[in-house]
Amino acid sequence: MVKTNHSISDWWQSFEKYPAYTWAFSIFWLILINFIVFLWQLGSTGLVDETEPLFAEASRQMSVTGNWITPYFNEVTRFDKPPLVYWLIAFFYQVIGVNEWAVRLPSALAAIGLVVFSFFTLRNFGFASPAVATAIEHSGKIQRQLWFSAWIGSALVALNLETLLWARQGVSDMLLSGCMGMALLCFFWGYVGKRQEAIPPTPLKKGGGKRQKLTLKSLLYITNKWYLGFYTFAGLAVLTKGPIGVVLPVLVILAFLIYVGSLRETLQEIGVITGGFIFLLITVPWFVLVILQNGQAYIDSFFGYHNLERFTSVVNGHAAPWYFYFLIILGMFAPWSIYLPLSIGRLRFWQRSFWQQQPRSAQFSLFAFFWFAVIFIFFTVAVTKLPSYVLPLMPAAAYLVAFIWSEELSRDRLPSKLNYGLLISIVINIFLLILLSVASLQLPKLAGTDSAMENLSILLQQSHLPWRGSLLWGLTATISILLLIKRQQWRWIIVANIVGFLAFIIFFVSPVFLLVDQVRQLPLRQVAEEIKQVRHSDEALVMIGFKKPSMTFYTQQTFGYFWTIDQDAREFLESIPNEPAYPSTILLLGEPSQIAETGLQPNEYQVLVSRNPYQLVRVERKTVLRGNR
Repeated sequence: MVKTNHSISDWWQSFEKYPAYTWAFSIFWLILINFIVFLWQLGSTGLVDETEPLFAEASRQMSVTGNWITPYFNEVTRFDKPPLVYWLIAFFYQVIGVNEWAVRLPSALAAIGLVVFSFFTLRNFGFASPAVATAIEHSGKIQRQLWFSAWIGSALVALNLETLLWARQGVSDMLLSGCMGMALLCFFWGYVGKRQEAIPPTPLKKGGGKRQKLTLKSLLYITNKWYLGFYTFAGLAVLTKGPIGVVLPVLVILAFLIYVGSLRETLQEIGVITGGFIFLLITVPWFVLVILQNGQAYIDSFFGYHNLERFTSVVNGHAAPWYFYFLIILGMFAPWSIYLPLSIGRLRFWQRSFWQQQPRSAQFSLFAFFWFAVIFIFFTVAVTKLPSYVLPLMPAAAYLVAFIWSEELSRDRLPSKLNYGLLISIVINIFLLILLSVASLQLPKLAGTDSAMENLSILLQQSHLPWRGSLLWGLTATISILLLIKRQQWRWIIVANIVGFLAFIIFFVSPVFLLVDQVRQLPLRQVAEEIKQVRHSDEALVMIGFKKPSMTFYTQQTFGYFWTIDQDAREFLESIPNEPAYPSTILLLGEPSQIAETGLQPNEYQVLVSRNPYQLVRVERKTVLRGNR
């Protein structure tokens, strides 16, 4: 027995009568998603210590000094990342001013570009599998599935905590993910190119076809201009974060091509020499110039420490167990992560001969699997582990989940029994929503013990935001349960999840961001403004007990950052010329307890500013040096 799904079928048939409405809805959908997730209140909070201000100030220094080759922060070279993110931030400084919007726009625009490109890619190649594509008898149903893939997939690319967090920060991670993702999508468009075949495919005969020889001409000539996009975006990815920007896409593509048996054929199309020249033209000039300016110091720091050592050893204490990224994907891609095992299993990627017989246009789901798996394995093997490292695989995860739901939503008839794998996934999805509802109430207890946010737990309770978050997830879970019970409507569960996530961002995440900013970062910005008022010309600035790089950005002055008044701090103070033109006093910023730990007595300094938990004092430089000999 089968049951007709009148709700979706009737809805779609009425929708199909007006094709212009389909595109109008798609445009509205993309604008809505991108605005809410990436642009709404983007610049309404201050820069988040400790990483974001490093990029912001290094970019400001570039625009002020005119040195566009070597990034500097606080008068010290910053070799962590290549210059593209600094260049883009500096460009937006010139356009809209030195502010938080300018710092974060490169990340937000990279995310928006990836979402839009994902939409159009899924609209053309978003089949759950070749088997699904060949089973659909009518072109109208094919179009239906492609539309659902595009709508759901583009939404899921944006609606996950991993993307949400890094797309709203002025750091290099989202720009890398955007460039890398668009490079891979460009490759697949080029891979399909003029060779796009009709569905259903014609199986290959055993031993059929001739092996084409690789020639110099084939390695030079690019047969499809989409491949130029691949080389361009791969080059930009390298200028964003280094060799990883090309290593990961190449590994994904090689693994995919070897598996489907198209490596030799694709190498003839992709124009390796010409494309490689374009790639080198984008990447090499800056690396040559920065090495000429900084020599071996840059090579050792960037290539040695920030690339090789991060892969082979633990850097900055960022160690984690081998299963670390299983937990990160489960949590940061929730609730969609629940459907990943089922979506991967449905591909039957182990049936290599089947996939080798499919037309290229029907292989995107397999390509998404290799995209996800290669990046996941690469960073699982790497010794240094950070949550942001797996950001580039999130688009592929979104595609894989979208394939499941687009397949189900495109059916005219419902089976008499729900697939057990999908049923189990839906039940776990609902359980996770309930868990999120309960966890939201515990948010004040999870706020942490950061001394800079000691009042956050109380403020969260007073704001009733935990109850709001709990209500949103609880309502989403309730609606999902009702849809599951009402058999004809269960496929709308994915819509309930998407709408619930959007509501969660609007009514919970954004207010929490604002509240955390008021508690953690606003006092620092206020102190920075007061420093501008009370500081004598050329008076040295010292921060003791912690490092808050945002002070350098907001004061636009050089700070000495020290944990204690140690030898480094003494050398910094002694380096100040002992001349009448330079004040004999310094401004010391820290928490009262940290200032007391320097050995200074209350009668030896003047308190200028008190902003809980910070205190700004003026003290004679010789007093600090004398007290720490």
